[in-house]
Amino acid sequence: MTEETPGFDEKPDVPSGAEADDAEPKAAAPSEEAAAPAGDVQQTAALTAQLDQVRTALNERTGDLQRLQAEYQNYRRRVERDRVTVKEVAAANLLTDLLPVLDDIGRAREHGELVGGFKAVAESVETVVAKIGLQQFGKEGEPFDPTIHEALMHSYAPDVTETTCVAILQPGYRIGERTIRPARVAVAEPQPGATPAAAKEEKADDEESGGTEEV
Repeated sequence: MTEETPGFDEKPDVPSGAEADDAEPKAAAPSEEAAAPAGDVQQTAALTAQLDQVRTALNERTGDLQRLQAEYQNYRRRVERDRVTVKEVAAANLLTDLLPVLDDIGRAREHGELVGGFKAVAESVETVVAKIGLQQFGKEGEPFDPTIHEALMHSYAPDVTETTCVAILQPGYRIGERTIRPARVAVAEPQPGATPAAAKEEKADDEESGGTEEV
């Protein structure tokens, strides 16, 4: 017969203290699992707070950038406006000294004296001042405007219905919106008590048609 080795089939005795030690980790596991979500909530709250701070800082920087851009655009517009103004003033100062020359050219043209080489020079001068921006204004028959006209002569006329420029003694000149010299004109006003020509024509038409027919 085979001899049995004593104690092989028997389970070794485990001390009671060891069993208690093995049971403690299992009992502590639920408390660790409960503590883990609380830590995640705190971390999420901290990240949310940081994100809000970043958004606030971004909005402030964006506002600063927009204000800076608006100020820059206003600065550019002011510089451009000042540049145009300075250019117009400089051109006006130069052209003011040339107005007597232009007046002489105009009188020579009216009297038929603008011929030969003088004509070529005069036309070159007029071309140059036109390129600079000089514009001539003032025409016979236009209404009198004290902002652009200077009345040197005054009379009454039965054929006008308002104060009218009847003769241009000296043309006016402007550059851009700036008037260098007003047009010097002779004006005529409606004659006191006189019937305007338009009213006379209407009255004559009514008389020719036999007056207003009654219905």
